[in-house]
Amino acid sequence: MATFPALKSGAVAQYGSSRTRGFSTRMFRFLDGREQRFQDYGAPLRRWTIRLSLLDEAELTAVESFFRSQGGQAESFAFPDPWDGTVYANCSFDSDQLTTQYVGQSSGVASVTVKENRS
Repeated sequence: MATFPALKSGAVAQYGSSRTRGFSTRMFRFLDGREQRFQDYGAPLRRWTIRLSLLDEAELTAVESFFRSQGGQAESFAFPDPWDGTVYANCSFDSDQLTTQYVGQSSGVASVTVKENRS
């Protein structure tokens, strides 16, 4: 299985990135107005918004190539959590669009959201 590419520094994210956890709760509303709630899955799923700046051309190309090789959000890959180093084996991109921009000669920025999938 493919793994999200690390920068030359070994990091997979930079300052300004964020991490969230989401739960899935189902709710049924009865005719009399009462509600019943239950968890759709037990553990929260993680989502990371990865912001990368001051990338050199090789780093930006690696991120773009990895995104293309995954077919955007079509394929799963392993993602190392930038905060605690835990590798989550079943992740994918949240969108079929990767935001990149070259801001100078051999310098660029990228932003992408990675989400953990249910196993």
